[in-house]
Amino acid sequence: MYRRLVKMALLASAASLAVPANADTLREALAATYVTNPTLQSARANQRATDETVAVEKAAGRPNASASGQYVEFIKQSSTSFTAPERSIGAGLDLGVPIYSGGAVKNAIRSAETRVKAGQADLRGTESAIFTQVVAAYMDVLRNQAIVGLSGNQVDVLSVNLQATSDRFEIGDLTRTDIAQSQSRLAVAQSDLQTAQSNLISARENYIQLVGQMPVDLQPPPPLPGLPESADAALYTALENNPDLIAARERAEASAYDISVAGAGRLPRVSLFAGSDYSNFLGTLGGNISGNLPQTSTSAQAGVQVSVPLFQGGRPAALQRQAQARSAAALEQVIAAEREVIAQVRAAYASWQAANAIIVSSQAGVSAAELSLEGVRAENSVGNRTILDILNAEQELLQSRVLLVTARRNAYVAGFSLLAAMGRAEARDLGLADEGLLYDPQVNADRVSGKWFDWSRDPDPAAQSTRTVDIPAPDAEIPAQGDSQSGT
Repeated sequence: MYRRLVKMALLASAASLAVPANADTLREALAATYVTNPTLQSARANQRATDETVAVEKAAGRPNASASGQYVEFIKQSSTSFTAPERSIGAGLDLGVPIYSGGAVKNAIRSAETRVKAGQADLRGTESAIFTQVVAAYMDVLRNQAIVGLSGNQVDVLSVNLQATSDRFEIGDLTRTDIAQSQSRLAVAQSDLQTAQSNLISARENYIQLVGQMPVDLQPPPPLPGLPESADAALYTALENNPDLIAARERAEASAYDISVAGAGRLPRVSLFAGSDYSNFLGTLGGNISGNLPQTSTSAQAGVQVSVPLFQGGRPAALQRQAQARSAAALEQVIAAEREVIAQVRAAYASWQAANAIIVSSQAGVSAAELSLEGVRAENSVGNRTILDILNAEQELLQSRVLLVTARRNAYVAGFSLLAAMGRAEARDLGLADEGLLYDPQVNADRVSGKWFDWSRDPDPAAQSTRTVDIPAPDAEIPAQGDSQSGT
């Protein structure tokens, strides 16, 4: 009777794990994140601000024009002047065209363009980091759902076990000690279930924070593409494609241009200029003889201006030494970034390999624990095993299954982290471009770099990401899901 009751509990639990009619996929979660995540949207906006530095530096080498106007009331006249005017109006127009600035403008533009490339690499890094968090959150929800299912199943089995133990106690086959042991294990299982449910709610909240929507019937993730065959292969790819390392290299290159910009402060500057002025004394010039004097005047001038700095108190040298020191720091940061990438790749590869090995051993452990439990139950039926032996075997089976579920989660997250360190975990690598979602930062950089008009502006900004305030608080209910998802 006991074995029949346990089998009924297992069948009831399996029936609750049917395949869902509708489910969310990892691809859909990443696509939603790509469009609505506020951290990613903020990084894109900051990159667009960085794009504008190119136009700012280019403006320093372009012509500039200004107009001025004035109205003057001469409140008190000189006692020795008999023709001083009482009032006047004037207007002026000035045009300047820089010709030579010691290379400051040219190198400042190159520095800005290089930092735009560094910012684009940073944006790639942010994207892959967010995607890594989403994958971890996705797998955490799946893992915790599986653990809730396993824990709930354990409560059901131990409840049936307690009932069977009580029935056997009534006929004198078992003792009160056996009942107490069954009650104790059931209480622990119920406590573990509460903990698992709390962890599931936390995982779902983290998913909502990242993705911007409730996780609904998450399906098993697809195999990861492009995983390396060796740690050396992964490292070779990472040293060429890791976005953080690329950004550090671009910043080091930009800092070299900054040295030339600072040194240009010692060199001559040449510019062309032209101007025109108009004055009108409104009939007040000359006092009593104003009718004999012209009341308006115009002038125009043009020329070349050369400015040769002779002494500036050591400021240009200080600025250049400062730029050199910052360039040295940027070069060291390239080495630091390279070291970090090497460590990340090797650690991620080791974690991925270890998790895969744990999956294999955990699968063997689950099979052995299932066989052990079946044997202990059979031996108990003939009096060779105690109730405590059955309880221990059931606990070992639960632990083996939880370990297998956790190993599967860790292997997938470690594999994706490895791809991220290799620079292969972005939207372009995950097929999101097929849906027309790909954001190309170079489009905006090209759009703004050649703008000349002072009154050109973009529309007022508005938030692009979605709020989660209207999403109801998640619970610990688990959707119908298949064995491959639950990890059992």
